[in-house]
Amino acid sequence: MTPEFDLIAKYFTRATPRTALGVGDDAALLVVGAGMELAISTDMLVEGTHFFPDADPRLLGWKALAVNVSDMAAMGANPHWATLALSLPKIDDAWLKGFSEGFFDCAQRFGIDLIGGDTTRGHLTISITIMGDIPRGGALRRDGAKFKDDIWVSGQLGNAALGLAALRGLVDRDGLESCIAALHSPQPPAELGLALRGRATAAIDISDGLLADLGHILERSGFGADIMFDAIPRSTLVSAFMGDDIGRNCLLAGGEDYELCFTAPARLDDEIRMIGEKLKIKLTRIGKVTSGQGIRLLDVYNSPITYEGKGYDHFAEPPLVALPAQEKLDEEVSAEETSLHETPE
Repeated sequence: MTPEFDLIAKYFTRATPRTALGVGDDAALLVVGAGMELAISTDMLVEGTHFFPDADPRLLGWKALAVNVSDMAAMGANPHWATLALSLPKIDDAWLKGFSEGFFDCAQRFGIDLIGGDTTRGHLTISITIMGDIPRGGALRRDGAKFKDDIWVSGQLGNAALGLAALRGLVDRDGLESCIAALHSPQPPAELGLALRGRATAAIDISDGLLADLGHILERSGFGADIMFDAIPRSTLVSAFMGDDIGRNCLLAGGEDYELCFTAPARLDDEIRMIGEKLKIKLTRIGKVTSGQGIRLLDVYNSPITYEGKGYDHFAEPPLVALPAQEKLDEEVSAEETSLHETPE
């Protein structure tokens, strides 16, 4: 058995009870019930862009899958299956053991089968495609928000971004361990996405920051929004930085929250609060869908607040760390005696 297939068998082959045929063939076979739709989403994590080179592999394994579960929650889909593609600089058994354990911890928590994937050599890159099912016509889409709908968010915002700021040395990390944990171990509210079917008119997960992601709903739905700044839920740790630009940036544009932002008719206010109580998830109404365009931030006196942040941009943000040039990596790869990915002649 080649190194590639050996590592797949050793670290990523598990029982797949929700699958007709999983890892080991040319394709997986999935059973989707009558009257159901299949939701599919792909996310990629790249070393130096999405995580630090010294990231704990077990935490990274959890997060790599959890951010995909968040996409399923935003669609109201029940996640069942995932594929995993890994680009690895070399075979590192200790790293693979930790990563796979974290990955399968998350998979077990959310009831997901790993059904296939690929491995090759290169910069450390993790690409996951996740699939889930939704009753036909029941998906939570971005384009369904209605005029005068309430705007809600789950959980608290800004913790993960503040944790990242601490790791980058932008703030003192003392006392921010919970924020760093929020960055490394997101807990997507999958059950909430299911409960919002037939109630929410639109939804999105907050990965690039509240204003950016809510902006996607508004753009697709053709409306604007008024957001009460003081209503946006935040921890005391994030609140402590509100007198500084970094606090507002973490709350409004930092991203990595993996909470849900959704819209719903005002008549469902009590019902939505009851859902939050039942699931033990904090749900906060933060504003209204308006007939205008864009987002207005308002203070307690309904006066506009000026804020210039826009959210995370993959092609504008600086990397977390400087990584070796591709040419250098290619030289290192060619110097290796054992090929990780062997292509038959």
